[in-house]
Amino acid sequence: MRKEAVVLATVTTVAVVAVLVRQYSLKKQRQWKQTQRILRKFARESATPVPKLWEVANALVSDMQASLVSQEETSTLNMLVSYAASLPKGDEKGLYYGLNLRGTNFLILCARLGGRNEPISDLYRKEISIPPNVLSGTSQELFDYIAVELAKFVSEHPPDDTLDAPEREKKLGFTVSYPVDQAAASSGSAIKWKSFSANDTVEKALINDINRALEKHGLKFRVFSLVDDTVGNLAGGRYYNNGIVASVTLAMGSNAAYVEPNEAVPKWQGPMPSSNSGELVINTEWGNFNCSNLPVTEFDSSLDSESSNPGCRIFEKLTSAMYLGEIVRRVLLKMAQETALFGDVVPPKLATPYQLRSPDMAAMHQDTSEDHGVVGEKLKENLGITNSTPMVREVVAEVCDIVAERGARLAGAGIVGIIKKLGRIESRKSVVTVEGGLYEHYRVFRNYLHSSVWEMLGSDHSDNVVIEHSHGGSGAGAVFLAACQNTKSF
Repeated sequence: MRKEAVVLATVTTVAVVAVLVRQYSLKKQRQWKQTQRILRKFARESATPVPKLWEVANALVSDMQASLVSQEETSTLNMLVSYAASLPKGDEKGLYYGLNLRGTNFLILCARLGGRNEPISDLYRKEISIPPNVLSGTSQELFDYIAVELAKFVSEHPPDDTLDAPEREKKLGFTVSYPVDQAAASSGSAIKWKSFSANDTVEKALINDINRALEKHGLKFRVFSLVDDTVGNLAGGRYYNNGIVASVTLAMGSNAAYVEPNEAVPKWQGPMPSSNSGELVINTEWGNFNCSNLPVTEFDSSLDSESSNPGCRIFEKLTSAMYLGEIVRRVLLKMAQETALFGDVVPPKLATPYQLRSPDMAAMHQDTSEDHGVVGEKLKENLGITNSTPMVREVVAEVCDIVAERGARLAGAGIVGIIKKLGRIESRKSVVTVEGGLYEHYRVFRNYLHSSVWEMLGSDHSDNVVIEHSHGGSGAGAVFLAACQNTKSF
């Protein structure tokens, strides 16, 4: 009797365990199906088929035209006329110095230009952090600090006494990279960060401050203009290729600059450039572009509403390195919360904003190993996730792919929009130079951008648009601006 009872208890236990196992299995199946539903919905809402890309490009063209005509805020684009009065012709020679001011640091460069068909040489660059007390001080204190560091740099890399005429005042190219670091852009910063136009009285005051600091510290340099780094990249491109019509930055920020015929800018009431080129350099500030055709999802909306600038820089939040990794994190967080993708407990780091950087996203996305081992390493390293399976890592890679493809294709649509605005799609070859880590280091992103342009233009016109990586690296545009600046700008 006792033996029969033991057997019965054993059978019952086995049955209960079997039921529990089945329930657990069914639960995991439901969770996995929900994961797939979230993934498919996100992919569907992020899709950028060619008709959608043309809607975005056409909306961009419309905003560009509206902003160039009126000085009032009639569109999401600022379309600032740059203070760069001329662009290089390619025959400039000599040793030139440039400075690229960023959010919490600045880059000093010098290079010797050899003229047409000759490579640049003696290229030196030094990145310098700005101390917090200087960053939170006055603009004059900041420029004094920059002048001191510039003097040290020049002593290490002096101009050629014979060829570069030291007795003459030398031009210093000065570019500004719009900071995405909230601390650098805060109201207590040394400079109220913005992009400058050619008739900007604030910019002129800052230039005077810079030149006073240079003179105070015995430097025979003079700054004639502050321009956006993207304009500097355009100048660098023009030095190598006069066929370049636009420059795009795809880094922590997103922007584009291009050249317009003077007559295409009715809103500009100031004097025309002294270069007699018949062109004005336009800083589009396309990071602020927005239209109803952009494929914005719930994750983008929540990112925007929780940002320091809600409702602003929507295009940048879809296309720049500052935000791509954060979008991926938000999608994975929803999956973790609703489908237990990474276990029953949501990893604390996954709930921390901006914990996943775009370079790590790129590494996961471009992991070609069979079990996505790099994905596993990055999840552990950045988000504290130690128990991911190959199937889970595959989902993570797919989320990265969706975000990268959308961002790259939208940037491609922006490029096509600029070429269309210039009326060059069908009849003339146009070269666009691109700068920034997303384009340079994120191979899949770069390929998606190229393919979007090819798809939009088709076989008949795709050869008319050539996209190439910029020369010299980030910040180098300041050197090329120094080479072509006139003593009288606007």
